[in-house]
Amino acid sequence: MSAVLRYFHAGRMKDVACKTVITIGRDVHNDIPVDDLTVSRNHAMVRRIGHDDYYLIDSGSANGSFLNGSRIAMPTLLKNSDQIKIGSLGISFIQEQKSISGNDTQSMLETVISETPEISEITILVADIRGFTTLSERIDIRTLTKMMNAWFSQVSDIIVKNGGLVDKFIGDCVFARWQAGAEDKQTIYRILNAAVSINKVTESISQDFPAVTEDIKIGVGINTGAASISAGQDNSAIGDAVNLAFRLESATKVIGKDLVMSECAYKYLPKKYWSTSELHIRVKGKRDPIRIVALDFSEVENIVNEA
Repeated sequence: MSAVLRYFHAGRMKDVACKTVITIGRDVHNDIPVDDLTVSRNHAMVRRIGHDDYYLIDSGSANGSFLNGSRIAMPTLLKNSDQIKIGSLGISFIQEQKSISGNDTQSMLETVISETPEISEITILVADIRGFTTLSERIDIRTLTKMMNAWFSQVSDIIVKNGGLVDKFIGDCVFARWQAGAEDKQTIYRILNAAVSINKVTESISQDFPAVTEDIKIGVGINTGAASISAGQDNSAIGDAVNLAFRLESATKVIGKDLVMSECAYKYLPKKYWSTSELHIRVKGKRDPIRIVALDFSEVENIVNEA
């Protein structure tokens, strides 16, 4: 759905239609220039991810970007009527809301049908930065913001390059999905390649930001299953298959491995990669133990290279 950034300039209301990226800052070449010395030249941006998700991203500005009164430290998903503050400039995020006419029964029926969630077989990847809370307490907010924005941007590109869709960024975690099916056995290889690439990007962050003195690591959970894809504004996948992917990521910490895959996902790989290394674990929300494989990134990279 379309969205605009609305603000007042010289006593007049201005609407800027959201595109892939909208830049905000003191430089006159920004999409929204802000004549305020407290604002950095390239202060912030609003970036579209997926179909209709827009994130506010601070570009490591000295004085910060604020959303609904709170300073953001990482890319934050915008919702209709959210209030952005950049220096002295207030900006409203307005996203089109679908409506139904009470006088048009046919229109109402068509809208209800179109809003019915789609059930799809998907493969879900969840990647989470380990020890992020401790990390965020050790470095200043400006460095943290720059670091997370760099991670956000590169991870988004990796997922898209490997044929996936970013469903959501949730704090220090990315949730992505791929259409799955037995007819496309290459999907799992693309997902594993994405996982390896995300790990390499994450490892490189400590080199790019000297204030980060410890290696940054991620854990990855992968699951395949049926999920409900919202047809509304969120366009997000929900359901047991998604929940399990998050549980598998959490299991990496307990098992001591980098990546955990469910049987529904790894069965698309040749048996030599999993026939002798299957494990059974219990996860919250499941009555019976589930079958998984747990791998280090070096093992995952070998699988990708042999594909």
